[in-house]
Amino acid sequence: MPAMTEPKLIAGNANRSLANSISRRMSMHRGMNVAPIEARVERFNDQEIFVEVYENVRGEDMYIIQSTSNPANDNLMELLIMTDALKRSSAARITAVIPYFGYARQDRRAKARTPISAKLVANLLTEAGVDRVLTLDLHAAQIQGFFDIPVDNLYAAPIFSLDILHHFRDKLNDVMVVSPDVGGVARAREIAQRIGAPLAIVDKRREKAGEVAEMTVIGDVTGKTCIIVDDICDTAGTLCKAAQTLIDGGATEVHAYITHGVLSGPAIQRVESSVMKSLVITDRSSRPKR
Repeated sequence: MPAMTEPKLIAGNANRSLANSISRRMSMHRGMNVAPIEARVERFNDQEIFVEVYENVRGEDMYIIQSTSNPANDNLMELLIMTDALKRSSAARITAVIPYFGYARQDRRAKARTPISAKLVANLLTEAGVDRVLTLDLHAAQIQGFFDIPVDNLYAAPIFSLDILHHFRDKLNDVMVVSPDVGGVARAREIAQRIGAPLAIVDKRREKAGEVAEMTVIGDVTGKTCIIVDDICDTAGTLCKAAQTLIDGGATEVHAYITHGVLSGPAIQRVESSVMKSLVITDRSSRPKR
């Protein structure tokens, strides 16, 4: 049998704090110090990315921690170049830990003459030398099938459920989980089942990308404490409009649990001025959790 090797971490610039948190947790469980290996990931004056690994990684089981979040293209290119550097340094296996998988919303051809960019990113990662992908709450589960390598899609539902049970323990009988669109029903239903709450759906219709024309609540939210569950909050337009629609439908409070808090453009201002009482996101990004 081949000798077992301890996993080694390398971090890109997308989320250094998350990499450090993972290192601390691994150190606790292993009873030994685990830290990202020494490397530099920087840019030349023309913004070309350069990677240099200072430690020997020959035969090692390497984990690259790098979300492809905003700026998506820069972070994706960092990930590809780090992979190439490790591959050319004879690493035995390379696992790309991508908490937020960029381009996941481009998973199909919604119109004629449009790309399937998620498949393109899958091809790029595979050709660069990634042996396995570890990600969190993929926007579309079928993206796993775009890869010819193993993909582990983890879920935030267990953690969100525990947080909801803790913070809403005094009014669980009034809690209703809400999916902000039909596509997120399975995600919302998972949490609803875990906490024993009913489920409602906000049906939305778009006239064009990024703009919601109309919303309708499917389910009776009168007198309910509504908890919106979704995977991505980008500009927060859909989230804030869904919250207002629920209040107009008779809900007493609206809270939100989002896996990926992209929060680009006017998102933070929209959330702060919305009717929502709270917004909880994971630490997969560099944004604050709560």
